[in-house]
Amino acid sequence: MQPHKPNLPLAQVLLAGAAIFLVAFLAWPLLAILQRALADNDGRFVGLANFIAYAQTPALLNSLFNSAWVAALVTAVTVPLAFAFAFALTRSCMPFKNLFRGISLIPLLAPSLLAAISLIYWFGNQGVLKSWMQAVGITQIYGAPGIVLAQCFAVFPHVLMILVTALSLADARLYEAAEALGTSARRKFFTITLPGAQYGLISAAMVCFTLVITDFGIPKVIGGNFNVLATDVFKLVIGQQDFARGAVVAIFLLAPAVLNFAVDRHVSRHQAAMLGARAVPLQAQPSRGRDAICTAFCSVIALLMLAMLGMAVFASLATLWPYNLSPSLRHYSMGLVDAEVGSGFINSLTMAAGTALLGTALVFGSAYLVEKTKGLQALRGTVKLLAMLPMAVPGLVLGLGYIFFFNHPANPLGGLYHTMALLVVCSVVHFFTTGYLTAVTALKALDPELETVGESLKVPFYKTFWRVTLPMCAPALIDMARYFFINAMTTISAVVFLYSPETKVASIAILNLDEAGEMGAAAAMAVLITVACALATGLFMLLGAWVNRRTQAWRLG
Repeated sequence: MQPHKPNLPLAQVLLAGAAIFLVAFLAWPLLAILQRALADNDGRFVGLANFIAYAQTPALLNSLFNSAWVAALVTAVTVPLAFAFAFALTRSCMPFKNLFRGISLIPLLAPSLLAAISLIYWFGNQGVLKSWMQAVGITQIYGAPGIVLAQCFAVFPHVLMILVTALSLADARLYEAAEALGTSARRKFFTITLPGAQYGLISAAMVCFTLVITDFGIPKVIGGNFNVLATDVFKLVIGQQDFARGAVVAIFLLAPAVLNFAVDRHVSRHQAAMLGARAVPLQAQPSRGRDAICTAFCSVIALLMLAMLGMAVFASLATLWPYNLSPSLRHYSMGLVDAEVGSGFINSLTMAAGTALLGTALVFGSAYLVEKTKGLQALRGTVKLLAMLPMAVPGLVLGLGYIFFFNHPANPLGGLYHTMALLVVCSVVHFFTTGYLTAVTALKALDPELETVGESLKVPFYKTFWRVTLPMCAPALIDMARYFFINAMTTISAVVFLYSPETKVASIAILNLDEAGEMGAAAAMAVLITVACALATGLFMLLGAWVNRRTQAWRLG
C-alpha cells in the first residue's frame, strides 16, 4: 500500500535534516583531518610528504609499536578473563550472579583514568604495595605496566557484555546429543561452546584492541615517558602546534577501527545462526565443583574491581598521603572550590544532560525516518552509512577533526567553537552508532502493519509516531538516554581538544589536577563522577520502571 502522499514531504525534509547534521558534524570534520594530513602547516598541498616524514621519525614509530603491543597484550589478558566470567554468569548455577554482574560494570560508571589514579596509590612511588610489585620483578608502575593493568580494568565490562550475549545463545539439543554419545566436558567445550561463541570472541577482541589503542586518559596519567599514539596526538597538536603530523597520527588511530569493521564483516558472513526455529534454550545445570570454581573466580575478579574503586575512594578521603591517612574532605574541598572543579562538574552535568536529550531525540528520530518512512532511498542509505561511521572513529580523532573544521576562518559554523553546544554535539556524534543500533533494534521489533494501518486511515506519520511508536519503544529510549548521559559524563578524549576555560568539564579538570601534582583532589573528582553516574543510573532505572508501567501494559496481554 502506498503511503499517504501529503505526508511524504515532511518525512523527507526531516530525513534530509538528519543527513545534513551527520555530514556537517561527522563527515566534514573527518575530511578536514585528511586534508590537513596532505598539507603542511601553512595549508599548502604536499601529498604524502607528512606520512613519509612520520615514517622517518623513530620516536613516532616507537609510539606506534608501543600502542600496538600494549593493545595486543591487554586483549590477550582481558578476553580470556572476561570469557571465563561470562561463562560463569551464563553456564553455571553459582550464587550471587546479579551481584557479580553489577560489580563488573563499575568501570562503565567511572572515567577511565580512575583506574590509573588508583594504581598509582597501590603501586606508585609511595604506593601501599610497591614492595610487592618489586618482588615480582616490576621496578615501577609508571609506563607500560600501569597502562596494561589500568586498561584491563577499564575495558573489562565492554568485553564482558559481548561475551555474555555470545554465550547466552546456545541450543541445548547439541549438548544433549553430545552427552548421549558420551562426550567429555572438555571436548564439549572445545567442539560446541567455543565454536558457538567464536563470533563474540573475535568481536570482543577487536573492540578491546580498538578501545585500548585509542584511549587517552590512562596513558596520560600513568604512562610516564612511555609514549603511545593517543598521547602523541595531544603533544603534537597542543604542545607543538604541529597540526600536519597530528593529522597523520589521527589517521593511524583510525586504522584499528577500520580493521575491526573488515574483520567483523568477514566473520559475520561465515557465522551460522546458533538458535533456529526449533532450538531449545540451554539451561545451566547445577554442578558442585564447577559452581564452586566459578564462584571463586568471579569473587577474585570482583574483589579486584572493588579494590580499584575502593583505593580511589580511600585516597580521596586521606588527609595527606601517606603520612596522615585520617579521613577528611580536604581533597573534595580543594577540587570543587580551590581548583574550581565545581564549575567543571556543573558543566559535565550540563553536557551530559544535553547529550542525553539531543542524542536520544536525534538518534531515535533518524532511525525512525530510515526504518518506518518511504521515499528518497539514496538519502536513506547515506544516513545509514553515516550512522554507522562513528563506531569507527575514536573520540580523540573526532575532536581533532572538530578543531580543523570548526576553527577554520571560512566556516560559517565557526561560532560554535569553544561552546558548550559543540561539546554536546561532539558527544552525540561520538556515541551515535550504539544509540542508533539500539533504536533500530527496537523499531524492527514492531509490526510494520502499524504504519500501514495508519496510512490506510490517512493518519499523518508523525501522529502514528507520537501515539503508537514512541510509547511502545519507551524502554529503548530510556536505555539510550542513560547510555548517552553516562558516556558524556566520563568521556575525555572526545572533548579534550574542544573545551575553553568557561566550558571545562570535570573529566578534563581531573587531568589538570594530576598534572599539577594534586593526585588526591584528582581522585576525589573521579570518585564524584562515578557517584554521579551511579545515581543517574539509579534514576534512569526508576524512570524506566515508571515508564514501563505507563506504556508497556500491552506486553502483558
